[in-house]
Amino acid sequence: PTKISMDGKGRCIDNIFIERLWRSVKYECIYLQVFENGTELYKGIDEYFKFYNTNRGHQSLNYKKPIELYKNAAWVMNKLTVINKKKKEAKKKNSTSLTKTP
Repeated sequence: PTKISMDGKGRCIDNIFIERLWRSVKYECIYLQVFENGTELYKGIDEYFKFYNTNRGHQSLNYKKPIELYKNAAWVMNKLTVINKKKKEAKKKNSTSLTKTP
């Protein structure tokens, strides 16, 4: 079992996400491969994080991949930005047309 570390105030939930991440890295990458040196280890962990974020389903995300949620959130934010820009332009247009009275 993984020992959960705590911050100075004794709240173990502060680090739970990092603890779970590194548990996954160790059990799914480091312990399953033999790395001859630091460069190989770096490359192995880099490849694992690419897999972790793009191909591996996560229980906490209803077995979706983080990249799916990221892309969806980015799409939503882009749409909101466009909508807000149009609202500002319409408001600016309305305020300038109101000030131009004959």
